[in-house]
Amino acid sequence: MNERRRHHIVVLGAGYAGAYAAGTLARRLSPKDVEITVVNAEPDFVQRLRLHQLAAGQEVEAPKLTEVFAGTDVSLCLGRVVDIDPVRQVVGVADSDGGEEVTYDTLVYALGSSGDSQVPGADADAFDIASRPSALRLRRRLDKLSEAGQGGNVVVVGDGLTGIETAAEIAESRPELAVTLVARGELGSRLSAGARLHLRQVYERLGVTVVEHTQVESVEATRVICADGTVLATDATVWTAGFAVSPIAAASGLEVTESGQIVVDRMMRSTSHPNVYATGDSVYAIGDNDRPLPMSCASAGFTARQAVESIIGELTGRRVPTTKLSYPGNHISLGRKDGILQLVDDEGHAKPKHVAGRRAVRFKATVLKVSLWATSHPTFGLPRRKHRVAAFRDSVVEHVPA
Repeated sequence: MNERRRHHIVVLGAGYAGAYAAGTLARRLSPKDVEITVVNAEPDFVQRLRLHQLAAGQEVEAPKLTEVFAGTDVSLCLGRVVDIDPVRQVVGVADSDGGEEVTYDTLVYALGSSGDSQVPGADADAFDIASRPSALRLRRRLDKLSEAGQGGNVVVVGDGLTGIETAAEIAESRPELAVTLVARGELGSRLSAGARLHLRQVYERLGVTVVEHTQVESVEATRVICADGTVLATDATVWTAGFAVSPIAAASGLEVTESGQIVVDRMMRSTSHPNVYATGDSVYAIGDNDRPLPMSCASAGFTARQAVESIIGELTGRRVPTTKLSYPGNHISLGRKDGILQLVDDEGHAKPKHVAGRRAVRFKATVLKVSLWATSHPTFGLPRRKHRVAAFRDSVVEHVPA
């Protein structure tokens, strides 16, 4: 009998969703039947939930992906994804040597999101913290301001969770800098009344100035210009007013939403190309409450788990369990000593009660610690017996998802 080619699973992106998917698939599928390749632009695992800490000047662990996947039979391809051809089932990857094409049988799309700066000047004159390189650029700028000894103005644009956390972190870590947060509406509008009050009290303690109900019209090197004519002096502008997914999925012909997220069924399979699965910020998935899942770490975990179970079931002929797809709430860090844990209902609205202070800090620290440990130890609990792919196990024609 001729030796059969192993089924090739390619995972695009090694963030929380991609790294989890690759490591778990490697744990549960036999390497005799399956090979797994992870394509990622950076050599490190990035704790995106802590990038505001990195930008503020704190040390944040970034394990090498070669160490993360050591002992798993996962291959790492360092390079930037430039295109996907779902007809030929190949991914174009650009690297320092030019580029290459990576073929796949099953594709896991987990490229995440990046900062979305659509106002004039934001791309050129503002910083974002959507990636480790951009967070480090902001850190270097803040270092220069702090070293000058004359203070400086930092303007954070955006009152979503990233903006709220970033303003608090910079204000606490660098008290010599004056921090201003520009909010489109009321500060903490998605929080309960008690949580909003706590947020304002923390900002008052940290000296963060809040400009509410304000739309930014343009950004310059030393000014942030608002639609109502307000001009804010700035030495470093941090743009957190929105995130966008890569245009690669839309350009490839996969079915996507207007925002570019991949449309999937309950199993996280692309509705247009069933051998493509999407997870994390890249996916448009309907949760258990019949509402689209928001971009979040929790959503990344839930969608990645469902994608993994679906792929294993598809390849091995096993029953595919329906995993939970929910959005329980937000855990918000307000520096290293304070925070807010806000639960939400099935409609996504804040519940009346919240947890604040040290308890919230400990909760988020535990979530971050467990997330990093689980990602960095994909071989933990490695089963002695791994699932065989149906085609190899049953000696029939090789099975490729339809």
